[in-house]
Amino acid sequence: MSFISVGYGNIVNADRIISVSSAVSAPSKRTIQEAKDTGRCIDVTQGRRTKSIIIMDSDHVILSALHVATIAMRIEAAENGRPSRFDEEDDQPDDGDDD
Repeated sequence: MSFISVGYGNIVNADRIISVSSAVSAPSKRTIQEAKDTGRCIDVTQGRRTKSIIIMDSDHVILSALHVATIAMRIEAAENGRPSRFDEEDDQPDDGDDD
């Protein structure tokens, strides 16, 4: 079992992740709304803009303020057995750069 940081001190079990996708597409927005309506949505953005959604094998949807590429690198590190360093940048206030 390996855990990855998904931002702001929150971690998830990397072995149970089905997919990670951008939160800006219409299907992603529908998925988020359906998860909120059914109580399956877990928001770990700490009030920041949602940049990615993580779909878990339990059918939960996790909203993260980290970019998809950042989460993908952390998953890859976990799969390769490399220690995942905690990114202190996660706990810093958002600089407003929402690229």
